[in-house]
Amino acid sequence: MSELPPPRMVEAFEHAAGSIAVNVPGGATGWKGVLLNIHVAPAASYEMEELQEARCVAGRGIEGDRYFHGTGTYSPKPDTREVTLIEQEALDALNRNDPPLQGGKIQLSPGDHRRNLTVRGVPLNHLVGRRFRVGEVILRGGRLNFPCKYLEELLGMPVYLPLYNRSGLNCGIERGGLIRPGDAIEMMD
Repeated sequence: MSELPPPRMVEAFEHAAGSIAVNVPGGATGWKGVLLNIHVAPAASYEMEELQEARCVAGRGIEGDRYFHGTGTYSPKPDTREVTLIEQEALDALNRNDPPLQGGKIQLSPGDHRRNLTVRGVPLNHLVGRRFRVGEVILRGGRLNFPCKYLEELLGMPVYLPLYNRSGLNCGIERGGLIRPGDAIEMMD
């Protein structure tokens, strides 16, 4: 694959949502989470590959990922998508059919949801406009990730409505480095 120019990213705290939230006090505090899984895909629609270690690069994303290379489905639209996260708790709720929006249980493995990082114990909806650490990497919450019909088409499952408002968080990387499953996740400020 030839190297493309770096994708145009919107800095997380300059995104419309992040720029407002960064100056508003509040949100969840006192939590500590853990990184469960890391996934990347080399290009749009490619199967996600699980990694046991990943290098995060500030201003770019995760090395080897479609958005790092600018080959993701939404790469032509500049946005905050250097790293995307989703809560394991949201996946567990889908598997319980909670709330009962999709007519039955939906089981999504960490590679199915197409987010880079699957986390546990991290209140992602509260991290827009906030800095937090994953291992040695510092992320900035830019905006909530919303489900799309494209994901439903790829999976062949009705995930749009049950993932609404719990489809994860799009982040920018403030300080890069290596991350690994098992890394602690905690607020910075």
